[in-house]
Amino acid sequence: MAAARLGARVALVGAVGADERGRELLEQVAADAVNVDFVRQIEHAPTGSALIHVDESGRKQILALEGANRHLTPAHVEEAGAGLCRAHVVLAQLETPLESVVAALKWARSTGAQTILDPAPPISLSDDVLTLVDVLKPNADEAKALTGIHVSDRAAARRAAAQLLKRGAGAIAIAAGDTGNLLVWAEGEYWLPRIDVQSVDATGAGDAFAGTLAAFLARGCSLNEAAEFANAAAALATTAIGAQTGLADEAGLQRFMEAHAVHTPPA
Repeated sequence: MAAARLGARVALVGAVGADERGRELLEQVAADAVNVDFVRQIEHAPTGSALIHVDESGRKQILALEGANRHLTPAHVEEAGAGLCRAHVVLAQLETPLESVVAALKWARSTGAQTILDPAPPISLSDDVLTLVDVLKPNADEAKALTGIHVSDRAAARRAAAQLLKRGAGAIAIAAGDTGNLLVWAEGEYWLPRIDVQSVDATGAGDAFAGTLAAFLARGCSLNEAAEFANAAAALATTAIGAQTGLADEAGLQRFMEAHAVHTPPA
């Protein structure tokens, strides 16, 4: 939805249960112009859900039940790929079985698409998986699961990113404590400082970052430029309660960036 609201053509590959909530979710996503033709309805499993606690500072804690998404198979992914034919960017996360994520990343490689992986929920990943990822977007917990490094500041983020680059990822966009995000690739790095906003709910901020990054990379923007838009979208998402409420359209994102003097680098 984050990418679709910015004008990207988006197809969702996943699964819901054959229940009322699953049908409502599909209607809601489709209303944001997301193609849901490749979302499976699983008869024997409920639609996934999440119970989210938010404290006074906007920080969150999530208890998730993955439900039907655990039944998404590589065959489902390959069938969707045959229907989609090609994509500019493939964005994945880890709330579906890892073998299905790998199938999606391999399909992306076969079609020449860029790949983004949001490694949530945090698990360890093999080097074989990381080599399929053009941009890896871990938060502190996810970075620790992947590297063993406690990321609390920019220096620790740089160490964790260096390890992940060595293991095969193309670039790393890593949360560096409360000060911002660090974008690191083999030839350099780019700092994305935290944008000062009145944060009420961090739920969906990482999703806003990932979806916005995907949308602007699909347009042909440079990684630095796309990351600036993504960083702003993530900050904006924290100013509203709920994972979807704070997802902006392009006009809203541009107004926010102008109001906070966020300037994108040359493409």
